[in-house]
Order: sequence, then C-alpha cells, then structure tokens
Amino acid sequence: MRITGFRTLTTVHEWGRPIGDANGVYVDGVTPVPIILVDTDAGITGVGLGPHIEVDAVFSAIDGEDPRCVTALYDRMLRHTFKAGHAGALFGTIGALDTALWDIKAKAAGEPLWRLLGGGDRRVPAYASALDIALSDDELAHVYQTYAEHGLRAAKLKGGLDVERDRDRLTLVREVLTEAGRGARPALMLDANETWTRKQAVRHVSELERTLDLTWVEEPVRRWDAEGMAAVGRGIRASVASGENLSGLEQYRPLLARGAVDIVQTAAVWGVTHFLRVAALAHAHDLPVSPIGDTPVALLHAATSVPNLIAAELQNLQPPLGLSLDLHVEDGAFVLGHSPGLGIEVDEEAITASGRQHTAAPEGPGIRPDHAGRRLLTAAGRHAGTQQHHPGPPRFLVPHPVNEVPRTAGP
Repeated sequence: MRITGFRTLTTVHEWGRPIGDANGVYVDGVTPVPIILVDTDAGITGVGLGPHIEVDAVFSAIDGEDPRCVTALYDRMLRHTFKAGHAGALFGTIGALDTALWDIKAKAAGEPLWRLLGGGDRRVPAYASALDIALSDDELAHVYQTYAEHGLRAAKLKGGLDVERDRDRLTLVREVLTEAGRGARPALMLDANETWTRKQAVRHVSELERTLDLTWVEEPVRRWDAEGMAAVGRGIRASVASGENLSGLEQYRPLLARGAVDIVQTAAVWGVTHFLRVAALAHAHDLPVSPIGDTPVALLHAATSVPNLIAAELQNLQPPLGLSLDLHVEDGAFVLGHSPGLGIEVDEEAITASGRQHTAAPEGPGIRPDHAGRRLLTAAGRHAGTQQHHPGPPRFLVPHPVNEVPRTAGP
C-alpha cells in the first residue's frame, strides 16, 4: 500500500453559545475544525483533524510511502522540519497527518484503532469542560446539568479573572453535579489558561481552597515555566495540570524534571504518536496522563492502550458539522465503537454545501491579552456572562492588611 495524495477542508463546530476562557471569547460560539484526508492506492482514506500549515512541505516526507509504517513516518516528518522548527501549528499539521495514517493502518487491518493499539476497554472516563467563562449562572447550570444527564460527575471550569466569581461558579456546578450524583462529591477543576503570575496563582487558588476542594488547577502560569509551576504546586493543595500546548517531548522534559506538573496533558491536535510517547514519559515518572480537545477521537482510541490514563476532556456533546463519530457518551465515559479505524465519517459535500466559515475575530481564546499577568484590578465584566454579577466598581488587587485573608488574586 502506498500514500498517493491528500486533501484539506475546514468545517466548523457550532456550540450554540459563547465559548472562551480568561484570554477571550468567541461570542458567536463557532470554531473552525480543519481536516486533512490522506489517500492511498488501496482506496483507503485516512482522516486527521488538525491544521494545514505548511502541509505541502510536511506531506513530501511521507508521499509514496507505506502508510502502515506510522511511527517511522512520524519521525521522518519531524526530521523534514527540524531546521525551521516543528513546534506550534506546524506540529499540529504533523499530528493531523500522523492521525490520518493511524486511521489508515487500522482500517487496513479491519479493526478499530483502540483494538489495534492493544486497548482492552473501549470506555474512556470523561470530565465535562464547557469553555464556559462567558456564561451566566442560569446558562452555566443548564450546560452542566446536560453533562450530568450523561453521567458526568467531574467538571473543569474556565476562570482566573475574579476569585469570588470563580468561587460562585464552582460552587454552583458542584451543587448541580452533587444533586445529579445523589450526594456524591464531584471532582472540580479550574483552568486559568496561563493568565496568572506565580504569586497570583497561589493567592487565587489558596483563597478558593478555603471553601472548595479542587482536584487540579490547569495552566496556572506560562506553559514553559517549570520553576513557576513547581512553586505554584508547593503553594496549593490542588494538583497542577499542564501540557496541552506543549509540542514535542523536549518541551515536557524540563517540567517533569522539576516536578512541575502532577497531571500530564496533551492535545488531540498533536496526534496519536505524540500522545503515546508523552504517556510513556509520564508513566516513567509515575504521573497520570489526560487527553485534551474539542474532538479528541484519536486520543480516546490511544488512551485505551496506556496504563496511566486518568480521564479525557469532554467539551461538546455534538460533533462538528459534516462529521459523524462512532462513539457515544454514557455513565460519565466516552464509549468507542467498533468501526475500523477512528470511526470518523466525513461528509465533504455537506461541509462544502453548508458554506459555513469561521471568520477570525479581533478577540478570542487564542489571543493573549497584553495585560495578562499584569492586572491590578479584577476583570469582572470583561465577558458577557460575568458582567451582570458585579455591577459595582472593580476591586483593587493590592496588598492586604496582615490579618485580612486575601480575597482576590493580585500581583
């Protein structure tokens, strides 16, 4: 079997509500989903979800090769891009092609990828993650009630801009999930998306921990700050999670060497081979691994085969436009199907006919605000969902009297 070519297209995920984090919000709730389709002379097409950046140059590393030699071809793609660097979006292109090759390999074997990789249980435990910073209280309760109806008893909220607002929202979701679980205590996580300095992170989380039990805090400081994450970990009770924006084992190595992370994450966009290698590295440090992404299908298959999976992120309960997925969610877990490969079907005609396009917004989660980590005031009212809850003037983030417990995260 030989690789003969590729095609690219882009569909959208329609969330039906604003989504975002401490860095920004997509008010229209529409996000792009780029797709790469890899063709072979055997009539098997592999599906990869991820960027198209420099795809012609990267594809030249695998053109005409046997797609079943996946890991060798993955390393070849890395070698073809080493001079300019293969981090960031380019690493996502490599990951999308890698995922498509795994899809081809499993389809050629007539097996779902989870079985080809050696997984024994096609159920992958999940936690709810609504990208919810812009939601009102009523919207927040409704969204997490929907997750709860699918059996989820763990939730990760976006936050980091206002400690009291974060406390209110985490408490609300805890009540929703506790009621759904008939009194069983849920797991709660908070994702700051790199918006704090080290001291801000410790102050903010320590204040929340006066009344809440947090399972982990995600990306409290910049993704590469091993010393900072280690300092945060020493200053709070919750675990520190990070890794979704790291591309390549070389970026994980300093964090693991410093004991900076407790939960090792990797994003679906970086591909199957990367996930498997990160999981092995984490396992060597006795750390759990967790897949991240809005459509993490490929990593769910891979996750069934690793010994240190803790849980996978579940963002949207509906697939992107024009995609059908052979999986469902029940009893708090993704349940993978038996279709050969990834179980992703792409309706190219429907995607083309829809005319739905994602237009770049001037603000959004992918754009870091110039004042991140340098806020003197809380950011209440920054996003639509928080504006109604703090009509008064913003609070200052200044030193507190010695006997006063800090209530906001300052510099």
